[in-house]
Amino acid sequence: MTHRAVIVTGPGFQDHDVVYTYYRLLEEGWHADVATRDGGEVTGKYGVPLPMDKTAKPLVSFDQLDVAGYDAVILTGGHEAPDRVRQDARVLDFVRGMDAAGKVVAGLCHGPWIMVSAGVLRGRRACAYIGLRDDVVNAGAHVVDGDVVVDGHIVTCSYYGYVGRFMQAVFETVRERTATPEPVAP
Repeated sequence: MTHRAVIVTGPGFQDHDVVYTYYRLLEEGWHADVATRDGGEVTGKYGVPLPMDKTAKPLVSFDQLDVAGYDAVILTGGHEAPDRVRQDARVLDFVRGMDAAGKVVAGLCHGPWIMVSAGVLRGRRACAYIGLRDDVVNAGAHVVDGDVVVDGHIVTCSYYGYVGRFMQAVFETVRERTATPEPVAP
């Protein structure tokens, strides 16, 4: 079974976040989409373009986000992109739908800002980048110090320097949530 993930981002994204998560998904054998407003090309904070290379699939539009089509959504950072993205009702509805379906909702660095606006952190354990810690607390999450925190199907990462551990947590959480239980002998 090929797992599917979508990275949701926008102009001014944290280049490290998107580059690493995208190629790491491909390396793991996943289908990876990158979604931007109207599927438009965007550029990262340090100049990385999306789509990233000549082999990359076209970007998908926020209109194409469908809970049934993905096992995980990855909300990447860079303070500019998540702040813009969290103002889009289509993304917030999609993130809420992923949460309601028990699918993995993963936020990296400033990415949890989108989770805050979607209202999916209330009552959850999460870690937070120092610049949005107050927002995560005010969203009703129990913020703990940590690099990566998994609470059910919610994955948060406090800083892009921990993106390797973050992606491992995403992969493990999806595997656990999609594993077929062993049949019980009569």
